[in-house]
Amino acid sequence: MPKMYDLNKTKELIVDCSKKQEQHYQPVRISGTTVERVDSFKYLGVHISQDLSWSRHTNSLAKKARQRLHHLRRLRDFRLPSKVLRNLYTCTIESILTGNITVWFGNSTKQDRQALQRVVRSAERITHTELPDLQTIYYKRYQTKARRIVKDPTHPNNRLFSLLRSGKCFHSLKTKTERLKRSFFPQAIWALNQGN
Repeated sequence: MPKMYDLNKTKELIVDCSKKQEQHYQPVRISGTTVERVDSFKYLGVHISQDLSWSRHTNSLAKKARQRLHHLRRLRDFRLPSKVLRNLYTCTIESILTGNITVWFGNSTKQDRQALQRVVRSAERITHTELPDLQTIYYKRYQTKARRIVKDPTHPNNRLFSLLRSGKCFHSLKTKTERLKRSFFPQAIWALNQGN
């Protein structure tokens, strides 16, 4: 049988949000080899942890963004115009802070958001310009993404955006947990309904 995967790179991540006592899961075995179980895993640039908290991911983003602030400070010392510094911030720092923001921002903790926002405030002092806060960027991005899903009938999640009989507002999703309530789809539907 041809080998189509590298078992050294294959990891097992168990996400169990139940409040029951810790479950014991049998290890996954492929071709007689046990797959390594991990607490968190980086997938498409996002750190996903077994408890679905985003602290590890936001810490990683803040660290990377703070490193880029050093470069921005050095460029400021060369007396570059604020407009150029702002463009550099947008390209090199904001792009890091807002990568996949619709996935993780809604369920990140207040402390994690504040840590990221401190980076934005530092950049404001360096560039001498007002920069958009992360909450605003998050809000705009999930609205844009939701509108794109609504307009595309072939999108797998288009059915989640069903209109009420009035044709003006969308059905709200029933959410029992706070985690689901703060996730993308309920937030996006709420935002679209606020705009109507």
